Amino acid sequence: MKLSLNWLKRYLDISYTPEKIAEALTLIGLEVEGIEKVESIRGGLAGVVVGEVKTCEKHPDADRLSLTTVDTGSGELLQIVCGAPNVAAGQKVLVATIGTTLYSAAGEPWTIKKGKIRGAESQGMICAEDELGLGGDHSGIVVLPPDTPVGTTAAEYYGIEDDFVFEVGLTPNRSDATSQLGIARDLLAYLKVNENYQDELKDPDLSDFVTERVALNIDVEVLDRKACTRYTGISVNNVEVKESPDWMQKLLRAIGVKPINNIVDITNFVLNELGQPLHAFDAEKIQDKKIVVRTLAAGTEFTTLDGSVRKLAEEDLMICDGQSNGLCMAGVYGGLGSGVTHITRHIFLESACFDARSIRRTSTRHNLRTDAARVFEKGSDPNITVLALKRAAGLIRKLAGGAISDLTVDVYPQPVRMAEIRLFFSKVRGLTGVDISEDEIYAILQAMEMEITPFDDESILVRVPTNKADVTREVDLIEEILRIYGLNRVPVSSQIRSTISYSPKPDRFKTKETISDFLSSNGFNEMMGLSLIESRWYEGTQLADPARFVYINNTSNVELNIMRPDMLMSGLLSVAYNLNRQQSNLSLYEFGKSYLRSSGDIFEEKETISLFLTGRKNEESWLTDSKIDRNFYDIKKAVFSILKRAGITDYSVEEIQGHAGLSYGLRVTRGNQILAECGEVSKAICQKAGVKVPVFYGEILFAALLSNLSDGKMTVAGISRFPSMRRDLAMVVDKKIRFADIEEIARKTDKKFLKHISLFDVYENEKQLGKDKKSCAVSFVFETTERTLQDNEVDQIMEKMIVNMETGVGARIRK
Repeated sequence: MKLSLNWLKRYLDISYTPEKIAEALTLIGLEVEGIEKVESIRGGLAGVVVGEVKTCEKHPDADRLSLTTVDTGSGELLQIVCGAPNVAAGQKVLVATIGTTLYSAAGEPWTIKKGKIRGAESQGMICAEDELGLGGDHSGIVVLPPDTPVGTTAAEYYGIEDDFVFEVGLTPNRSDATSQLGIARDLLAYLKVNENYQDELKDPDLSDFVTERVALNIDVEVLDRKACTRYTGISVNNVEVKESPDWMQKLLRAIGVKPINNIVDITNFVLNELGQPLHAFDAEKIQDKKIVVRTLAAGTEFTTLDGSVRKLAEEDLMICDGQSNGLCMAGVYGGLGSGVTHITRHIFLESACFDARSIRRTSTRHNLRTDAARVFEKGSDPNITVLALKRAAGLIRKLAGGAISDLTVDVYPQPVRMAEIRLFFSKVRGLTGVDISEDEIYAILQAMEMEITPFDDESILVRVPTNKADVTREVDLIEEILRIYGLNRVPVSSQIRSTISYSPKPDRFKTKETISDFLSSNGFNEMMGLSLIESRWYEGTQLADPARFVYINNTSNVELNIMRPDMLMSGLLSVAYNLNRQQSNLSLYEFGKSYLRSSGDIFEEKETISLFLTGRKNEESWLTDSKIDRNFYDIKKAVFSILKRAGITDYSVEEIQGHAGLSYGLRVTRGNQILAECGEVSKAICQKAGVKVPVFYGEILFAALLSNLSDGKMTVAGISRFPSMRRDLAMVVDKKIRFADIEEIARKTDKKFLKHISLFDVYENEKQLGKDKKSCAVSFVFETTERTLQDNEVDQIMEKMIVNMETGVGARIRK
């Protein structure tokens, strides 16, 4: 939220610098994300001073100009040419001296320079109201009272003070800090305890809240008392809707609120001052002179202030009139037909407390993230509704001339009491690690306006104000004490103590780092996708069962409504994003999790290494062929290389059948455990994600990878001093025979000398080889580190190999 320094000064007599205040706010747990200077008047009237016109004569060459001399207190009289009709000797005026920057009505800056006007030198400018940004009058110069001291700056004379606005980051539990006064109260407690600040908080002025009998009053009935904890309201008759005064507009603009009219501005002012949302209705548009707080039938159409027609859900709490016509979405957004307009004469002012969960659901459902909804979602204080009502009604009476009804409606069936917490002094010291004295604890609690009752020698009973909705336990109270005491006062030990920790093997982090380094060094770029995704991407696909989706209540973006059920679709969306930005050659990987519901409240969380390849294999260069596209074998190589890097070599490979996301591919297994899958993404899935080019996808199940890692021990073997021997074999086999089948037979034939097997050629020709046949050319490398192999030894192995190939895969050896 935005905190205004000028607003703070309405409640606290402080002269601290903005930096000092930011430091204090940070120490009490309110993170200051930035400070912005806001000028009350553009340029702040720098260089404009009060001067006295000593002489005034007509310009010798221009009847409409006057030649004046002005004393600005600098010790020298300034000669200034002035065109105003009301300038005269003896006047106290505002003078923009040389070098002063002024601004036009359009905001364009221009600088006062020394120059000549009709041949006469002019050393400044005597200013009119509009030229200084003080108003719109340009009929003549500003004439000040005769007793105004010469040399006084214009900023000092008008009391113009620049504002500083703090961007304060609030955690969801800080319901007490959603207003200017709330933060001022927190800051006051810190200053009293740590800076010996003696003054008290200046409460908002309620002197203008004077009631009388009025003609138009509104009754209230609350039907849904669970969703509406308290409802207060009051009628104000005969108001005049017009612009707000300048001081209010400046305060609102400083915190980013656009002024609209005096009635609406007052409700916004009180919301930001006290943290209590208000709503003003045009009382004459309330049928039967009655407000009913209730829900309406599902599907009921309601037109909100922005002109949108929204269909209500059965749970949406509504403010209705006596005819059950919707006037306002309770605590969220007003209706188009019941708001205050320039012709409104009588208003009904609402100040209520609504259930946080009800407001959050309605706000999220309709994507209406209003200031009022944000306050109610954190848990508003039901015990300030009347105070806020009186504050707003008094301001309306003062600024809009209304008559306040002497009948205040207050429906509060179950009043919320202050929480009572027993606090042990020893527990405070034990949890904070600081020897805070009992007197200090008393002082801190009293500074936070908490009521204290002694319980025994070891503890006290503390009653917590209802604006602190999150303080319900002793540990919460201790946290409050530590905030005000000052986190910077907690001593940091000069000793460092550590224990010997044991990291279980395999180390997840080190494994991730190793694989990440390996992929990055091989041309891949790491990406990080959201764990949230839109469910619409899975419509019409078989990638995941919608019944197993993990839906979430996302208040920030209602479109991102599920946890991602797989890694393929979210990664494809990243590929599409890059392709749409002319990044056509992509090698991406991600360590991420997918989420599915197993049954009831049991969820399945799967961690995966996902890989994506698309585009050209090589970048454009005269050294390489840049027209070769990536293919299935590139993704296969990447996946199998990761397994090899992890020390996993003993596995089985099979073709994927009927995969929901891949047109074809391979599955790597070890026993009944799936290690990895890779293949080409089906065109239908690519089109769903907006991708028009082939994409190759691989995924490795991280848990399976970890469970199959080698023991991590490195073995080193010397290079054989003896020559290796190679034999090639060309065989005709059925097309369905895989190289893995041939390799398996070869490994079983010889386990002692056979070191390497490679498929270096595949040839198909139906006329020469026969139908559904192919020729595979395979090389076999034999070696031992003990001696030189003899030809007859290798020949014997090859003879046995041929027999096994003929019987095992039906091979016909080509001579």
